[in-house]
Amino acid sequence: MSTIRLTAAQALVRYLSAQVNEDGERFVAGVWAIFGHGNVAGLGEALYRAGDALPTWRGHNEQGMAHAAIAFAKANNRKRVMAVTSSIGPGATNMVTAAAVAHVNRLPVLLLPGDVFANRLPDPVLQQVEDFSDGTVSANDCFRPVSRYFDRITRPEQILTALPRAMATLVDPAGCGPVTLALCQDVQAEACDYPETFFQPRTWVMRRQRPDAGELARAAEALRAAETPLIIAGGGVHYSEACEALAAFAEEHRIPVAETQAGKSALPWTHPCSVGAIGVTGAESANAVARTADLILAVGTRLQDFTTGSWSLFQNPKVRLLTVNAAPFDATKHDAVAVVGDARTTLEELDAALGDRVFAPPGEGPKADWDRAADAVTAATDDMPSDAQVIGAVQRTMTDNGIVVCAAGGLPGELHKLWRSPRRGDYHLEYGYSCMGYEIAGGLGVKMARPEADVVVVVGDGSYMMMNSELATSVMLGLKLTVVVLDNRGFGCIDRLQRATGGASFNNLLDTARHRTPSAIDFAAHAASMGAAATHVDDVAGLEAALVAARNADRTSVIVIDTDPALGTRAGGHWWDVAVPEVSDRAEVAAARESYDAALRKRP
Repeated sequence: MSTIRLTAAQALVRYLSAQVNEDGERFVAGVWAIFGHGNVAGLGEALYRAGDALPTWRGHNEQGMAHAAIAFAKANNRKRVMAVTSSIGPGATNMVTAAAVAHVNRLPVLLLPGDVFANRLPDPVLQQVEDFSDGTVSANDCFRPVSRYFDRITRPEQILTALPRAMATLVDPAGCGPVTLALCQDVQAEACDYPETFFQPRTWVMRRQRPDAGELARAAEALRAAETPLIIAGGGVHYSEACEALAAFAEEHRIPVAETQAGKSALPWTHPCSVGAIGVTGAESANAVARTADLILAVGTRLQDFTTGSWSLFQNPKVRLLTVNAAPFDATKHDAVAVVGDARTTLEELDAALGDRVFAPPGEGPKADWDRAADAVTAATDDMPSDAQVIGAVQRTMTDNGIVVCAAGGLPGELHKLWRSPRRGDYHLEYGYSCMGYEIAGGLGVKMARPEADVVVVVGDGSYMMMNSELATSVMLGLKLTVVVLDNRGFGCIDRLQRATGGASFNNLLDTARHRTPSAIDFAAHAASMGAAATHVDDVAGLEAALVAARNADRTSVIVIDTDPALGTRAGGHWWDVAVPEVSDRAEVAAARESYDAALRKRP
């Protein structure tokens, strides 16, 4: 057997650069890196040698780099990924939050944190976390609960088994998620004679699992017996590239389709079967159908509480749950009639099994009523604008190849119910983990995946303050974004929730937080200092003009607008289970608890 002598880091880089997806593209598009002790000498040297065979990009924050990598994978429907490397200690643990984002959202990312010395001779090294009772523990063990596959490389030959296992996880529709390979820093630099065959190009094809015949038959029987079914389309519809199959299935059998945050844009908003967004942040047109449906066909969704209204949305006493999911864990939730299989393949086979069964759709009235309600709340006024009015301005100025990006806070709720997706993939939201700080870094990842698109990031001031450093990265790399910053002086969404549960406005808005000097943050000046073209606008008309101008800018643009923290869209939506204290000396809390108990009693 012919061998080649390489360090473990050099072998890892050569292997990753040889992995190909089913479309003939390099599966690992490149590596985000912040170097430090623990990865600069080993992996850093290997990445330098690789050059364009495995490009390296420098970010400003490890969590931000990982968010960009996750967004890249999402925008590619999981068919391409990125790797992210850090030093040991804080550089590594900075990525743990991002790993949780990927884990919850079922998205692939390869995390390569540096680790302590496998030989332990210099222990304890700088930044090393020591467990008083377990000598094998390092800070990287924090990745274990938020990784789909975890391995610590303590010998150079271990990558011969670890890397194929990592790849198998990244391309597995059911087990897809973050992979962490903790790289001991001495091992990265150790040489080994590796088989040359290990580095031959390999094509990875995403598995399309056909449904079990028995499960498919039971699903068809349940659906055939229904009178008023509703399809809930989740993110798995996109990842399976099942949007066309979903449209054909819904049209053939005349079944309404509602969408989760991750599933939104599976159908264009004008599609006759589309009834809009569902759940806590949903449109009344969809939630009205959900309340009376006698069968819920959930395709590619993990059915989180925002989708189900904390399991209070489905009010028909005869309602049954039918799930289609690549992951058995998600398919078998809540005593569902479960079909484990690829969404596209299963919908095609379920279509054939249903034959000519056709249902009575809800009609166009509810959708038309909702469209009028959405028009009303997104229209500009002379008052300080709401989030909805800003969204209306972004929608009206969006180009035909635009993509809106957002995460966390009140904006995703407004976008979910109000955004009108004209085409597939124009809506990119991280709302599985609802991670503040994802937005700008995520927009960067989307732009890398879709360089031809006009990427518009919508972010609140609180989330902007949590993580804005990759704004400078977008300028540095020439990856142009348009970033709209809504300044409501704090965490307006949580302030509204706080007051809705009987609490006083406390510690969420800047003016109600403990302070000696009132906060006065100039976001436009801050963005300009990082190289962006930045401006503050006074109203919605000014915002629309600035959005149009940003399209002609030569670099990333940041547009700041002041918004009212108290305004939220009352139309649509559904109850969400947020526990209210049973005992309090505030009358408002007691009243909120009474309402909460009443809502609990209505839960089926």
